Amino acid sequence: MCAGVDRAIRIVIAALKKYGAPVYVRHEIVHNRYVVLGLANRGAVFVEELNEIPHEHQERPVIFSAHGIPRYVLEEAKNRNLFYFDATCPLVSKVHKQAIRHFRRGSHVILIGHAGHPEVLGTMGQLKASAVTLIESVGDAKRYQPQNSARLGFVTQTTLSVEDTDAIIRILKQRFPLIEAPASESICYATTNRQDAVRMAAPGSDLFLIVGASNSSNSQRLVEVAKRAGAVHAVLIQQVNEINWNDLGDLRVVGLSAGASAPEIIVSEIIEAFGKRYDIFIELAETMQECETFPVNRGLRDVILTSNDMAFINGHGHRERNL
Repeated sequence: MCAGVDRAIRIVIAALKKYGAPVYVRHEIVHNRYVVLGLANRGAVFVEELNEIPHEHQERPVIFSAHGIPRYVLEEAKNRNLFYFDATCPLVSKVHKQAIRHFRRGSHVILIGHAGHPEVLGTMGQLKASAVTLIESVGDAKRYQPQNSARLGFVTQTTLSVEDTDAIIRILKQRFPLIEAPASESICYATTNRQDAVRMAAPGSDLFLIVGASNSSNSQRLVEVAKRAGAVHAVLIQQVNEINWNDLGDLRVVGLSAGASAPEIIVSEIIEAFGKRYDIFIELAETMQECETFPVNRGLRDVILTSNDMAFINGHGHRERNL
């Protein structure tokens, strides 16, 4: 898991340890059903909006998901005197700040991303609707007609395809030479690292499996990267029981990687399942070792999390992950 996902999950577990159940979480804390069900079994209650929290539980802790929230959600929480922890990934928060910086400098903000994704809703929700335009594709970039082409700035969703995003940015820069880029890269390190690893491993593979949820943007992008890089077939699955073994046929090379919110234990289960059915030799396609960590909220730093607390996610407490 990436550092932002790991942090968000630790925030929920720490809140449950410190305050007991229930702890309310607005939206899925991360886009992974295994994680969400595991946390629900421990006492986390997932809601889509704050008004779903029962009146008698208004004093219970509320946690905002790793994807980020629009400003109205934070304002509603404050107006209702809710006790909340914000688990927004720091790299998503950085994009929020970059968008606000563009706006304060007098630029109209272009957000490159996918409509309806919670991260996009959260970023667009930092500003009034008229201040932000969403660009989803090369076609959108070619058609876009700003009111003032000399006052534009762009940011991107953190989980996009690097190749697709670069193509959109090239067109925007060609059409609007004065457009202002963010101060630093918006696509996060975990997205880039995983795409690089899949790009290395995909050529020559008969099948490439990506472990991730269907609503996980970074996982969906990995499927696209695998196909472009040469995988004959690339499939997104959430767990090992979704593999249809009867349809696989003869396999010579199978690629396997995972989105940033997929637990290591699921990857291990898939490798074990292949080992029971095939003679396997594992070759590691390694581009980077991730060691980034983000601290949890100050009010939860006194909670000590043990390996047992995280074992249901990481599997035997392992934190490091080779890509």
